[in-house]
Amino acid sequence: MLISLYDTTLRDGNQARGINFSLNDKIRVAHLLNEFGVDYIEGGWPNKGNPTDEEFFRLIRSENISNSKIAAFGSTRRPKIAPEQDSILQHLVKSEAPVKTIFGKSWDIHVTDVIRTELEENLDMISSSVEFLKKHSEQVIYDAEHFFDGYKANPEYALKTIKRAELGGAECIVLCDTNGGTLSWEVENIVKEVIKNVNCKVGIHCHNDAGLAVANSLCAVNAGAIHVQGVINGYGERCGNANLITIAADLFLKMGYDLKCKNNMQKLRYFSLAVDEVANVPSDIRAPFVGETAFAHKGGAHIDGVLKISHSFEHINPEMVGNSREFVTSDQAGGALIVEKLSRILPGLDKKSKVVAELLECVKQKENQGFAFDTAEGSFEVLARRYLGLYQDRFKTLGYRVIEDMGEDGVHVSEASVKLQIGEKIVHEVSEGDGPVNALDNALRKALIEHFPSIADVRLGDYKVRVLGSKVGTDASVRVWITFGDGKENWHTAGVSTNIIEASWFALLDGIHYKIITS
Repeated sequence: MLISLYDTTLRDGNQARGINFSLNDKIRVAHLLNEFGVDYIEGGWPNKGNPTDEEFFRLIRSENISNSKIAAFGSTRRPKIAPEQDSILQHLVKSEAPVKTIFGKSWDIHVTDVIRTELEENLDMISSSVEFLKKHSEQVIYDAEHFFDGYKANPEYALKTIKRAELGGAECIVLCDTNGGTLSWEVENIVKEVIKNVNCKVGIHCHNDAGLAVANSLCAVNAGAIHVQGVINGYGERCGNANLITIAADLFLKMGYDLKCKNNMQKLRYFSLAVDEVANVPSDIRAPFVGETAFAHKGGAHIDGVLKISHSFEHINPEMVGNSREFVTSDQAGGALIVEKLSRILPGLDKKSKVVAELLECVKQKENQGFAFDTAEGSFEVLARRYLGLYQDRFKTLGYRVIEDMGEDGVHVSEASVKLQIGEKIVHEVSEGDGPVNALDNALRKALIEHFPSIADVRLGDYKVRVLGSKVGTDASVRVWITFGDGKENWHTAGVSTNIIEASWFALLDGIHYKIITS
């Protein structure tokens, strides 16, 4: 059975705190969604108070959107106003979107106490609005707002509302768990009852306030819904909307349903990260299927099992969704991990080898001091190569200094000097920067670039500081974590000290040593 996916990232997702898509952002996301292969792209709510969405619908007409249908969102007409005179419906028509999606009231308390009209008038608002839009659309989709709460409060009236939408000509009735508090078995039972009472397609739209948006969406499909609405990566108001990335993977890989986007499942992680990038939000590393740690193994027994039989600790092959397996180096790891990590540089190494046990003990001691090698693989590689005698530092630190100065004009100046020994040569360089760490980084590069030209390509991508333990005063130990990149790969390093500058220096050094090792 084919299930249609309706994406509302550009409307519902854009209502999330901290997310504000510009017009260019919305066009870019629309192209990503079209490339992914969702059936519907809800572009927004066009009205005179929302010029960005109005402009989106004007511009999207000339864009090459061939896999997906563009939908405009709005509401039913207002009470006591004819559809032809209602500004909301008129703006929907003006959008020229082939699909119009409108919501209406299903919960009697919303009719009587929120929009304050009569129950019968609300029914007419639904049917007349759908009927009017049918004259100007390829399809009309009706979102039954607060349907599950409404059904539990007054099932007879809730069913009347969706029957009136069907009477008006809606192709699909979407049942909305707007407050996000319905439990999964309630969703499944109610969807089954609805399907007995209507003849058109039934869909589902869930919010995540009880942490059940994905589960509720899947239960609705299991009950007979064939249209699922959601948001890429689960953005949305309050706790967010149903995560369409997770839903797509579950429907196709777990439940065996047919999807238009099925041939793009191996790009699922790419699409998730690409939308995060446009939204300018950090990706959820624990996101099911596509998160950075979704197939990361840290415990020694887990790692040993995966190396022997991958599906013993993995529910799918990570490559099916464009992800990859990762073995995390930590004090919980076992010898099998050390062997796997070192197999590239010491082929045939036995996990029972004395050197493996000693290196594992070294890792555990370091992590007791505050290091976290599970997120600092660059530092682990430098440590391992040094420990095994496979790398000797190509330069030695003789000293460094950082000066913070503020002039009379109130401008802060950071200056750093480093003194290194490179072979028999002593090198002393000074540099300024935007803050002490940047100044140190600049001075270090300046001292090394002549001898190690490859570091010219290295850039710092991220810098984080974390206070360790319960001691949170200014004398607490800190861990500095740095991301480096050279255009070909990224690597992470860490440094630990009670002195934040020293911790930063250790992480900077590991980043440079890693580049020298791999060049």
